[in-house]
Amino acid sequence: MKKKKSIKITENKFINFLKRRKILVGTLSLLIIFSFYIFYDLPSPTRLGSSTFPASTLIFDRNGELLYEIYADKNRTPIKLEEVPDYVKWATLASEDRNFYQHHGFDFGGILRASYNIIFKQTLQGGSTITQQLVKNALLTPERTIKRKVREFILTYFAEIIYSKDTILGMYLNQIPYGGTAWGIETASQTYFDKNVKDLSLSEAALLAGLPASPTRFSPFGAYPHLAKERQERVLQRMVEDGYISEEEAKKAQEEELEFAQASIGIKAPHFVLYIKGLLVEKYGERMVEEGGLKVTTTLDLDLQDFAQQTIASEVAKLERLKISNGAALATNPKTGEILAMIGSKDYFDEDIDGNVNVTLMSRQPGSSIKPLNYGFALDRRLITLTTPINDVPTCFSVAGQKLYCPVNYDGTFHGPTQIRFDLGNSYNIPAVKVLAINGVEEFVQKAREMGISTFKDPKNYGLSLTLGGGEVRMIDMATAFSSFANLGIRQDIWALQKVENSKGNTLYERKEDEGPRVLSMEAAYLVSHMLLDNNARTAAFGPSSYLNVKGHPEISVKTGTTNDRRDNWTIGYNNEILVATWVGNNDNTPMSYVASGVTGASPIWNKIVSYALKDREESWPLKPQGIVGLSVCNISGKLPNPDSPCETRFEYFIQDTLPTEIENTKTFIEIDKTTGQLATDKTPPENKELQEHQVIYDPLQTPFCLDCIFPTEPTIIRVDSLPTFEITTPSNQTEEGI
Repeated sequence: MKKKKSIKITENKFINFLKRRKILVGTLSLLIIFSFYIFYDLPSPTRLGSSTFPASTLIFDRNGELLYEIYADKNRTPIKLEEVPDYVKWATLASEDRNFYQHHGFDFGGILRASYNIIFKQTLQGGSTITQQLVKNALLTPERTIKRKVREFILTYFAEIIYSKDTILGMYLNQIPYGGTAWGIETASQTYFDKNVKDLSLSEAALLAGLPASPTRFSPFGAYPHLAKERQERVLQRMVEDGYISEEEAKKAQEEELEFAQASIGIKAPHFVLYIKGLLVEKYGERMVEEGGLKVTTTLDLDLQDFAQQTIASEVAKLERLKISNGAALATNPKTGEILAMIGSKDYFDEDIDGNVNVTLMSRQPGSSIKPLNYGFALDRRLITLTTPINDVPTCFSVAGQKLYCPVNYDGTFHGPTQIRFDLGNSYNIPAVKVLAINGVEEFVQKAREMGISTFKDPKNYGLSLTLGGGEVRMIDMATAFSSFANLGIRQDIWALQKVENSKGNTLYERKEDEGPRVLSMEAAYLVSHMLLDNNARTAAFGPSSYLNVKGHPEISVKTGTTNDRRDNWTIGYNNEILVATWVGNNDNTPMSYVASGVTGASPIWNKIVSYALKDREESWPLKPQGIVGLSVCNISGKLPNPDSPCETRFEYFIQDTLPTEIENTKTFIEIDKTTGQLATDKTPPENKELQEHQVIYDPLQTPFCLDCIFPTEPTIIRVDSLPTFEITTPSNQTEEGI
């Protein structure tokens, strides 16, 4: 018995030995495979002294016309570290790696800080050291994989062993990209300031030191030149925090006016191309765009682009007497969201007007051009119809804790009871504010964001002036929002990249057809478009023959916008095939002397661009949904005609479930001020009040207007906080048919 037990124990030991051996062999095999995977073709850290820049990236328009060649040739001028001014080194260290001389290639404190800022402050911040950045840019590909991170760790470790800190810093300053063809600090100094690095001021050095973090985004020659200044100021602040300079030196450097070198580059559609380059860098990284030999096909129509650019330049030149120095335009296909033309200013290279700023991407106040979103939202919720009367009378809105808000109309007059079609067509302000009060500011902000207005944030930051342009928007967002009207409620987001191929001809990206989300009902979108194409509805404000009428295309829907301070003038219009937004103003935000919407300003530019885009096309009317029906109603009250008391009528379209059911009867008893003949107010002494029968129109806010009384002069006070909740009916089925 003992012998058998001994044999069994021996067998178990042998089996366990085999199992351990199998695990060991498997583990070693995995380690060998992983090591081969990581170390195969691993570049030597000794190659840090030289880098290659193999191929340029080509950007084309939709028809194959070359717009720009992005190349990173060996445009480097090596410079010794001792020839670099101390504040250039300090600025670089403060910006990129404050603990450079303390760590051994990895700053774990910096990694933790970056992680904290990304997670808790939602601000992107890199955690890579100067050595890591040097290795990544000079030896590795930009791909974000575990393999590359491991290689980066290994090469960084050995680079710190092989080279001294000063040598690493010197290689970094000579090899890091500063944007475009500028590789290295000396070339960057020549490119941006036309001077040697030794002659840079502290202000200039801080700006250059901020570029490597994102050369395209922070370039003063790029799509967002204002970000270069913001980045420079942040670098200067970090230099103060790290003890390199004093607060006084930083303030003096911030206030120094920078004189940039002439950005003389062979480029077509420069604002658009730099916008495209920014998109590519976000997608593939700086190095791939600068060196990767990409072939990029965009949505741009160069023919339309060139015409629009010339039109803006010639029309703005005519407006100099009105103190207008700049203009911009964006043309898209509303059905797809494709950018067909993008002109960010009248001349990219005009430094006097900050021409390199791309106004189509900047935040500006839209004036009344934002109103269609407000009206569309109220129509969609069945809170109004196109015949709802809004009493355009002196009105002040009271909100707890705020000053009275008393809007006025653009023409400085009041128009009594006017129906929604004419309120929007003639762009009356007081009715628009009343409609926003019906919608609610918070609800409208949310809807505007759904429609594409990315700049509208916390509703608490806005008031009722939002519908008159009291919140800043981007032109590119307005084009997105207006696509919702052109597409019967479907929002099509703006895009510009059709196809991206690598140097071997392999497709890295190709745009697929993608229908956007529904943000409005078909019926509401159709009614907005119909109001905006109705020349009769806007004749009172613009006359019968304004620039809002496009010859041969009466189906074009269009809206203007001018801010009260005369700093921004817009025109945005569309049909099923083209959407064009135009703007005139001044980049420095100085006011224009005078702009009469539809006569001067953005409208003539808009008209010419739309006419050119549609010169060979037939009329393309919006499709009428089946849920839209027509009916004749009284042209003041919007109610059904009373056989016993006939009214003047007009024909109007309605969403089927909002057809009027009330018969017109405007006669009612109401209190009148006997001394003025006007409606009595809270200020009218009781002894002067008298109940009289008159013809009265009430709007949805229950503001009365007496048709046969003296026009009111005292403003009606509407307490917004005590407004009732307006009943919202269920939207009808969304179907369509052609007209």
